[in-house]
Amino acid sequence: MSGTIVVGSQWGDEGKGKVVDVFSAKADLVVRYQGGANAGHTLQVDGKQTILHLVPSGVLHESTKCVIAAGVVLDVATIAQEIRALKTNGLLQNPTQLLISDSCTLILPYHKRLDAAREKALGNEKIGTTGKGIGPAYEERASRKAVLFGDLFQPDSLREKIEASIKEKNFLLENYYKEEPINVDSVMEELKPLTDELAPYRCKDTSLIVHKALKVKKKVLFEGAQGSLLDLLHGTYPFVTSSSTIAGSALVGTGIGPGGIEKVVAITKAYTTRVGSGPFPTELDDELGAKLRDVGKEYGATTGRERRCGWLDLVALKYAIRVNGITNIALMKLDVLSGFEKIKVCHAYELDGETITEYPVTPGDLARCKPLYKELVGWSEDITGAVDMKDLPIQATDYIQFVGNELATPIDVVSVGPGRKQTLWLKPLFA
Repeated sequence: MSGTIVVGSQWGDEGKGKVVDVFSAKADLVVRYQGGANAGHTLQVDGKQTILHLVPSGVLHESTKCVIAAGVVLDVATIAQEIRALKTNGLLQNPTQLLISDSCTLILPYHKRLDAAREKALGNEKIGTTGKGIGPAYEERASRKAVLFGDLFQPDSLREKIEASIKEKNFLLENYYKEEPINVDSVMEELKPLTDELAPYRCKDTSLIVHKALKVKKKVLFEGAQGSLLDLLHGTYPFVTSSSTIAGSALVGTGIGPGGIEKVVAITKAYTTRVGSGPFPTELDDELGAKLRDVGKEYGATTGRERRCGWLDLVALKYAIRVNGITNIALMKLDVLSGFEKIKVCHAYELDGETITEYPVTPGDLARCKPLYKELVGWSEDITGAVDMKDLPIQATDYIQFVGNELATPIDVVSVGPGRKQTLWLKPLFA
């Protein structure tokens, strides 16, 4: 077995991009298996920042092959823009480094328009989507009407498929949302140059590529988007994303069986953040929350929105460990907690006068939960220069040990800053 699945264990924005970038140095393949351009992975390498939305984070390593699997909803304009930016920065010089599945569902302009119109109509009850067309694209796939990446290269039938799709969307836009319709010709005009630009990355069957790699024991890393608590089925519904974000989705989205998976690594922020609406028991709507946001630069890579910030929630993390089958943890952004005199960690909830330690999956119940905290002594030292666990103050190592013991899951990696080298390894990723 040589497959490792990387998942976000909270509400997303845990630092998956950095971890996958670091892990990719020792991986042969990195596979993006779900989500779309609503995810933003920020990478800091040699003082240079790269923000990726669709291209797997492994692209920063020339020897690592990157795969966008069938479970991804693909915004062709966004990925073309990303590829151009990577090339400008001297990356992705060899087109065979990136493979895009013919089976990816396309996000087209009318998906974004419908997404935005729905959010606008919801007013104060809005979900908090990024407006990137993710939901409408997944809906179209489920209703068996989607335009796929492979369809771009079939010009004779492409227009017919887009016309059929637009007809329904325009009816909703005009008659229900009172918005302007989408013109078929403008969509076709936009797609024509992008089709030629993306042709070198086309792969008819990425599932076969990944299967063969696992069979010969190549090191394969599966990279997801968003976090476990945003899972369509197992998250804080309806305040979730439109795809499955837990580890099992890596198998479904890629098209492989579970036998090739060795580890499931949970990317876990040393505190908790959330973007958009929905319950958040440990949220700090005060100066401490503002401090976490400012020090941690907690603003969305995709939207620039402020992230809601709060203390670490062990109840939610234990739930994520269970539904993902998490085997190991990468603890991120520990450096952000420097300067806090006291650090709190939620170990249980109070719900309707009763203490509970199991995560309530019903949003109404979760919204009524009050966090019960254990308080730890903080530290004042700047830990961003640490190169070994011995360099950390005792209070920081106590925090790491406390979290690992409470979760009964080994912490293999600790991040003390955004750079590649600001990563402390307790155990290697691959044996």
